Amino acid sequence: MTENPARSAPPAPGRRERKKAATRQSIADAALRLFLARGYEHVSVREVAEEADVSPTTVFKHFPGGKEALVFDQEEHTDASLAAAVRERGEDEGVVDALHRYVRGTWLPHAAHPQHAEFHELIDSTPALRAYSERMWVRHTDTLSAALAAEFGVPAGNLACDALARFVLEVPALARGRADQGAAVDALFAMLREGWRAPEGGR
Repeated sequence: MTENPARSAPPAPGRRERKKAATRQSIADAALRLFLARGYEHVSVREVAEEADVSPTTVFKHFPGGKEALVFDQEEHTDASLAAAVRERGEDEGVVDALHRYVRGTWLPHAAHPQHAEFHELIDSTPALRAYSERMWVRHTDTLSAALAAEFGVPAGNLACDALARFVLEVPALARGRADQGAAVDALFAMLREGWRAPEGGR
């Protein structure tokens, strides 16, 4: 992959930023422990604060989106990383290849986490979290579609950009639970490159 020398790496975060990130991660970890142990609806923000040894004000400072945001602690970075996957790819790398690499590099490690199944069971069994997840999916889809439209110089809302964004963001859900999730991700992106084909061995 050829890198563009004009694109420099962002500066490393300072001590203050690292401390804030560590506090935020500590709060999110405490919340997930409690939610998995007792259920989302049976845990208050105050209890999360106590578990993380911070004040409720500190919890809301790091998670202004409310209690649901404690479960989706990585979501604030997703929009930026999706756009970056399109904009900052190698000069000779197509957008589908870049997004394939992005999904493999971000979602597959998450899917390999030992609490992955529990985490999604928590979301699927909690209406408030399902609704929040759906809102995040729509937001990320809009962000990715806009980044694609900007990259190709077409108006926002372009059908091809909307379709690609939606398909890419459905890949994790389609691959989840497969015996070989990496192979499933690869197969789904192959469909994007080559077109859908009828499965063999059936009608």
